[in-house]
Amino acid sequence: MHKASYQERRGQLLTYFDRTAVEAWSRLTSEAPVGRIRATVRAGRERMRCTLLDWLPTDLRGARLLDAGCGTGMLAVEAARRGAEVVAVDLSPTLAGLARERMPGDLGTGTVEFRVGDMLDPALGRFDHVVAMDSLIHYRARDAVRALAGLAGRTGGSILFTFAPRTAPLVVMHAVGRLFPRGDRAPAIEPVGEGTMRSLLVAEAGLAGWRIGRTERVAQGFYTSQALELRRL
Repeated sequence: MHKASYQERRGQLLTYFDRTAVEAWSRLTSEAPVGRIRATVRAGRERMRCTLLDWLPTDLRGARLLDAGCGTGMLAVEAARRGAEVVAVDLSPTLAGLARERMPGDLGTGTVEFRVGDMLDPALGRFDHVVAMDSLIHYRARDAVRALAGLAGRTGGSILFTFAPRTAPLVVMHAVGRLFPRGDRAPAIEPVGEGTMRSLLVAEAGLAGWRIGRTERVAQGFYTSQALELRRL
């Protein structure tokens, strides 16, 4: 992976999610009232989370799962309720702290361990399943694919991730976002065509032995994201 590119964007994401947007993400991922635009983002994220959970086994007892970029932990909690041993990691100490505060006590046989750090850290161990929901959309497509290859080396079953599909409305929103003052901007997303993403995945040596499975796009108001499944052969 081109370390400079990945590390530079990683630093921008840490600043944004741990300082600039903490209050906004705290409200967005709760039941607190939000404005019309953020309501569509909340609804879209809920649909995407349900899609990814539907692609995981209903019974995860005995499975180890990495929630890569866990935010406030909503997906991690649902996976634990299916019996998984979940490691949920996020760059932002503040979001990870919120996740710990919100964790319910009714996880059944599952567990969740919230950690602060990089999803690519080998010290996190090996997993049966990895889920990266909207945590790679800010990276260049080639960097995102190299990140997936790094995760694949420590994953035995499936990797579920999302990317920002290159659509006309999304490209327009991306361009408009660049007009805001730099201090007010979220880190830019990196739209990529589905065909380009598939080609990069197939060409990546670190993903040899993996196949592309299901895909589903969620477009709801100001939220657009596409899920893709990778399965080990």
